[in-house]
Amino acid sequence: MKWIISALMIAVLFVTASPQSLAAENNNVANVRVIHASPDAPSVDVYVDGKPAFKGASFKDVTDYAALAPGEKKVQIFATSANGKGKPVLEQKLTVEAGKNYSVVALGEVDNLSVLALEDQKGSGDKAGLRAVHASPDAPPVDIAVKDGDVLIKNLAFGQNSEYLTVSPDSYNLEVRATGSDTSVLDLPNVPVEAGVNYTAIAIGFLDGDPALNVILLKDGK
Repeated sequence: MKWIISALMIAVLFVTASPQSLAAENNNVANVRVIHASPDAPSVDVYVDGKPAFKGASFKDVTDYAALAPGEKKVQIFATSANGKGKPVLEQKLTVEAGKNYSVVALGEVDNLSVLALEDQKGSGDKAGLRAVHASPDAPPVDIAVKDGDVLIKNLAFGQNSEYLTVSPDSYNLEVRATGSDTSVLDLPNVPVEAGVNYTAIAIGFLDGDPALNVILLKDGK
């Protein structure tokens, strides 16, 4: 489940995982999802080791977790219109381990696309975890704070992610500030946090431009 918050900070996509990439037992596979966070990139297909793994992802789309055999993977991103032919928009090698969950974030403008691979930790117990990813290409480094209160995550720049912050379950009013400032550049009201769940909040869109800044809050782990 995810909530899209109209403010700063990354539609479930149909997933077609290559049968050759799937392993028989869950503890023998890595679980991987992809987030399309490039605000000016077209709809894309993601190929893993030369085979289509995720197809038709548009900006703001988040795939379900798909099972992949562990090891080093060649990840290629093509415009959907290319049908996997020609030069990919991006090619990168990633290593995934059995029994672990990953989020792969495609971020940046299309002429300078990159991939950020994150290991997702599934929550447990009576607390929750909150992690942030800065994927807004034209936004400055930011602090994330309680509304009119303390800073929770400091000096997060584009392309960076924070560690998980342990928080109590509640509904939070948060705000994003330019680093070192007390002035909110955007408000994140009523952010829902459940006990035993870890979350990743991803900043997408442009600070000045279209598509506008937005936040996607994702539950982590399978």
